[in-house]
Amino acid sequence: MNTFNPTDLRAVVFDMDGLLLDSERIAYDIGRQVSLDLGIPWTHEVAMQMIGLNSREHESLLKGAFGDDYPLDAHRAEFGLRYEAVIDAGTIPLKPGVLELFDALEAAGLPRGVATSTRRSRALPKLDAVGLLDRVHIVVAGDEVARGKPAPDIFLAAAERLGQRPSDCLALEDSNAGVRAARDAGMCVVMVPDLVTPADDIRAGGILVVDSLLDIATRFTRQ
Repeated sequence: MNTFNPTDLRAVVFDMDGLLLDSERIAYDIGRQVSLDLGIPWTHEVAMQMIGLNSREHESLLKGAFGDDYPLDAHRAEFGLRYEAVIDAGTIPLKPGVLELFDALEAAGLPRGVATSTRRSRALPKLDAVGLLDRVHIVVAGDEVARGKPAPDIFLAAAERLGQRPSDCLALEDSNAGVRAARDAGMCVVMVPDLVTPADDIRAGGILVVDSLLDIATRFTRQ
């Protein structure tokens, strides 16, 4: 199984939803309820496939699953209203180990970035609301790259903005799409599963899988 040596790293790149923020369950519940309220098709399987993808991939997935007449705009508008209210309320919790890991990385002097499929106008307020925006050096959002995860574009952009080679960066991800993106960008990757379990190719590839970010923080504090 692949692992990493903290002393060999030059930067750490985080996914956001499901990795730093315990937000995937909130989005899942809102998406399901909006579908029920509007009488729009919804399945658990499709909702799980959406995790880690950006809005463009969401559109392709939903129309592929439910047809070209899927009322994407109506669902997206109502979802946005309800989800933005949660963001504004500041009630999205951090995942376990986030603060401990950030403290350890700051003590080690390692630059930190976020590579999220969420669009920038939504990602920055989410990070700011939980006190993390000022603790990262760069943010690359899903609407800033040509191809979303599982393409490697967003992680390549993150490494470039951090001024580091991808091979010198550690990527932390909760989704299979994100792991594939970081892996194909050439980064060392650790998966911290949230709502989805590691796919067969992730396990076969020897990607390190841990229970929480506390496991990663411990590796840095031992140095």
